[in-house]
Amino acid sequence: MVFPSPIKSAPYAIESQWIDYNGHFNMAYYNVLFDHDSDVALALVGLGPAYVEKTGNSYFTLEAHISYLRELTVTDQVRIATQILDFDSKRLHYVQVMHHAKEDWISCVTEIIVMHVDLALKKSSPFPPDVLEKIRVAHEAHASLTVPLQVGHKIGIPRKTSQP
Repeated sequence: MVFPSPIKSAPYAIESQWIDYNGHFNMAYYNVLFDHDSDVALALVGLGPAYVEKTGNSYFTLEAHISYLRELTVTDQVRIATQILDFDSKRLHYVQVMHHAKEDWISCVTEIIVMHVDLALKKSSPFPPDVLEKIRVAHEAHASLTVPLQVGHKIGIPRKTSQP
């Protein structure tokens, strides 16, 4: 199985209702696009909306970190690249990078950990073997990619140390 490295989206348009009073793409809607693209990208490892309907299992976000690097406006289009960073029997750690569609600069990066869940029990459960194998293949295909600097970033206000 050949796996895209990274998984790249089709272009997404910035919708006019997503523009805030500062005249740029509002922070909440970055997450809307990232979430939508997760459904598309993770379908390649067997975890798309059809999987939920077929199996009664899904994945829930455990943690997310987002870094806004450059503003977007209503005239912009973006592409999202998804990279699988790590996984175990129940969890998947990935990063998504939002690029300006024409100029390719990075606007935003989000790092996410999700947990596989049995929806009937509302409890974590292991990925099925076929999905786990696809995740392994994707992870292997993405292993040589450069990890964005924002991955693992600790949030806080940097302080200069005083010198004696």
